[in-house]
Amino acid sequence: MEPVNTASAEKNGKKVVWKRRIAKWSRWLHIYVSMFSFAVVFFFAVTGLTLNHATKFGDQVHTVNGKGKLNVKWVNPTDTSKIAKLEIVEYLRNTQHLNGALSDFRIDDAQCDVSFKGPGYAADIFITRQTGEYEIAQTSAGWVGVLNDLHKGRDTGSTWSLVIDISAVLMTLVSLTGMILIFYLKRKRLSGLILAAMGLLLAYLIYIIWVK
Repeated sequence: MEPVNTASAEKNGKKVVWKRRIAKWSRWLHIYVSMFSFAVVFFFAVTGLTLNHATKFGDQVHTVNGKGKLNVKWVNPTDTSKIAKLEIVEYLRNTQHLNGALSDFRIDDAQCDVSFKGPGYAADIFITRQTGEYEIAQTSAGWVGVLNDLHKGRDTGSTWSLVIDISAVLMTLVSLTGMILIFYLKRKRLSGLILAAMGLLLAYLIYIIWVK
């Protein structure tokens, strides 16, 4: 009768325990992170299509022009350092019902140019400093334009940028845990890895042949 190697058996036992724990936590993360991030994955999948086929899904761009006049003292015809930026911005927001965030406020000797931008939206105001008169052009790209800008993170602010980062982390977790789980499915391990490799190779070949 051969002697039992206690140290080796204990080592193998610990190895089996760790494998089971990794499989358990990978399965748990894959299931619940997938369900939690379902809406995010669905959103970016659909908007990927609308963005890639913007001419088919895109709404018509609507532009509305207007004119007005604000307090000439705010744009101070003589001293650029005394221009009342806050008052001008708040006045334009309230009177023109502007959307989006202030993206630019440019000043030169004759004119002030103010821009507001948001997802699928832009407003540009050109103010004559001598008279306080201004012209405004508001552009709206429709709901598809809004979705496309949300997908790209363009003119969406820091909060939505954080949402995109979190979404990327969640989708990375789903992908990694799915890859880990395939190693615990003996019957499907080889075919799963082959399919993953084929998908990666196909993407690379498409890039090399038709994109690069």
